[in-house]
Amino acid sequence: MSSSITPMKLPADIKPEQIKTGMTLRIHQKIKETDVNGKEKERIQVYEGLVMNIGGKGISKTMTVRKMSGGFGVEKIFPLTLPSITRIELVKMVKTRRKNISFIRHSKKRLHEVKDIKLKVV
Repeated sequence: MSSSITPMKLPADIKPEQIKTGMTLRIHQKIKETDVNGKEKERIQVYEGLVMNIGGKGISKTMTVRKMSGGFGVEKIFPLTLPSITRIELVKMVKTRRKNISFIRHSKKRLHEVKDIKLKVV
């Protein structure tokens, strides 16, 4: 099986193996809630943010995603093998030279957006 590079139209669904630092992702996650009567409801919550770091390897691989909510930065760490993640969409991608872009927390520097996104098909 050969891996090829294909251009993408945004927003596009991607696999967890294709995630890189600098991508803005929309992550759809199943959430179970119980109401006052004790009934369980299941809904899908969408979390959209910038991938700041990818760590670990194998089954314990994680990604740190940061979004702005009400003027405050909110970071969430998602395991890539989390069964409650139903869908991952690529919204946009910025050009980075580092694996960990945690300097974005304190910097006002803008990152340059990549126009033609090409990912390997896994």
